[in-house]
Amino acid sequence: MLLHGKRRTAIALTASIGALALVLTGCSNSGGSTTADGKVALSFLTDNAPANVSLAEGLAKDFNASQDKITVKVETRPGGSDGDNIIKTRLATGEMTDIFLYNSGSLFQAIAPEKNLVDFTNESFADNVMDSMKPVVSVKDKLYGVPVGGAFAGAILYNKKVYKDLGLTVPLTWDQYNANNDKIKAAGKTAIIQTYKDTWTSQLDVLGDFANVLASDPDWATKYTENKAKYATDPVAMAGFEHLQEGFDKGYYNKDFGSATNTDGLRILATGEGVHYPMLTSAAASIIADYPDAAQDIGVFATPGDDPAGSALTTWFPNGLYVPAASKNVDAAKEFIAFAASTKGCDSETKAIGVTGPYLIKGCDLPADVPAYVGDLLPYFNKDGGTQPALEFLSPIKGPSLEQITVAVGSGITSAAEGAKQYDADVKKQAQQLGLSGW
Repeated sequence: MLLHGKRRTAIALTASIGALALVLTGCSNSGGSTTADGKVALSFLTDNAPANVSLAEGLAKDFNASQDKITVKVETRPGGSDGDNIIKTRLATGEMTDIFLYNSGSLFQAIAPEKNLVDFTNESFADNVMDSMKPVVSVKDKLYGVPVGGAFAGAILYNKKVYKDLGLTVPLTWDQYNANNDKIKAAGKTAIIQTYKDTWTSQLDVLGDFANVLASDPDWATKYTENKAKYATDPVAMAGFEHLQEGFDKGYYNKDFGSATNTDGLRILATGEGVHYPMLTSAAASIIADYPDAAQDIGVFATPGDDPAGSALTTWFPNGLYVPAASKNVDAAKEFIAFAASTKGCDSETKAIGVTGPYLIKGCDLPADVPAYVGDLLPYFNKDGGTQPALEFLSPIKGPSLEQITVAVGSGITSAAEGAKQYDADVKKQAQQLGLSGW
């Protein structure tokens, strides 16, 4: 996920030393190796985020128990750019594990899938992957990965109990949303929660609005990548910045928005002190853990636009599972991938980390007792055109300064128009660093 600020900045020297150490110490895949009892030994690399470790270990444990010919062992790596360097170095040197968990979307494209990964297109398990997921783990219609974990969205988390108490209905347009905000403010509650101490959270009004941009122009991401579309010159694209300024100007935000953290924001939402929180839906899992009594009080709706029929949901797709072309255990690794891309794999993931969003494997129905916000996501995923990928899955360009710019706009320091211009300049620098044509 390219939400800068959720990752600590890596020191290049440390990354280089870490990557070199992996090569010099022969930290290679366990290609061709077997266990003492004659089983094929597969190595499985994941980043060290607790949820991903639990997920990987759960899949490995259940797969190992499901058959007696293969054993999967989990290894971990750092997250962020340190981890990216490790992935790219190990792929380049043929030292990658037999299976690895990594991003889908533009970061997946950056690891040269056609050269470095095993093609799953003609495998029977490829049919289990939902069509909505395939583009973010494919190159030229060839499938190289399968999803692990649930999808999530950039949207508006809201307190259903307060909505009921105030007689509000889920808004379909931005005007309806602001009408609700006015009623919430009049009731003495925070209409929109903002948490700029964690600067990354300020981006969601812009990022979560992208489905509305695509609804206006389905080719916008391509034009943006080719330097033919910009935030500052497209009124629909600029709307996310304008929403931030509008929330500040109308006094919808919590008084401590500049010093509040994401943890504070989730607490304010769970307790009903505040009612709307532009956020990644995956963050709601923390509410379920910390405020279990509020599990059914937290809902979600897509960031509203101007269409009276409602907006699509801006969606972040799960990470993918991949097999490096250099693995000496490709056939055994495919058996594990087939397990992960099945209903048994989904059951294993649910057991390991619970349900955080819809699975993108066919047949993986969610249990009846999922949190309310997960249930609210399902109609979007089950409707044609109900979801649209976040921009980072369609374009490699995301300026690193967006969160600082959106903090300034949302704090009344910078106007929406100026913020959009600043972000276009930030994007230009990154596109030039990536060597993209047209910049």
